[in-house]
Amino acid sequence: MSSKRWLSLFAGVLLALSSNASFAAQGRGNGHNKHQDQDDDNDRGRDRDSNGYSDRDRDEMRNWYRDHRDNLPPGLAKRDRLPPGLERQLVARGTLPPGLRKKFQECPDDLERRLPPPPPDCRHVVIGGSLVLLNVKSFRIVDVFHFEVR
Repeated sequence: MSSKRWLSLFAGVLLALSSNASFAAQGRGNGHNKHQDQDDDNDRGRDRDSNGYSDRDRDEMRNWYRDHRDNLPPGLAKRDRLPPGLERQLVARGTLPPGLRKKFQECPDDLERRLPPPPPDCRHVVIGGSLVLLNVKSFRIVDVFHFEVR
């Protein structure tokens, strides 16, 4: 093969490779949607973790509390409230503090029956006057419902 043919072949291969690279990079520049893929990933994660309490569940919890206000089980009575510093640590998508990991109570059976089944590896537990949807393997707090104490 002559050197002109080799040069033409090399230029053609180089052109083909550079056009494929430009198609692959399309949409990744400094334009309007440069973070779109990251936002989509975040939304998917949010959908996966949105197994928290619905408005209907919260209404059921309020009704149950109102019906049982005079005879509350351990963990829900006013004397069982957490100190303010620990109470602030009970937040959705947070992690249960190490000092509370062995201090939660089981959710009362009649309240448990009113709620939908928890996601895999999760349980409804009572901690310091609040109902917590807790991942018992990672101690991640999926959602929290704070009962009103009067």
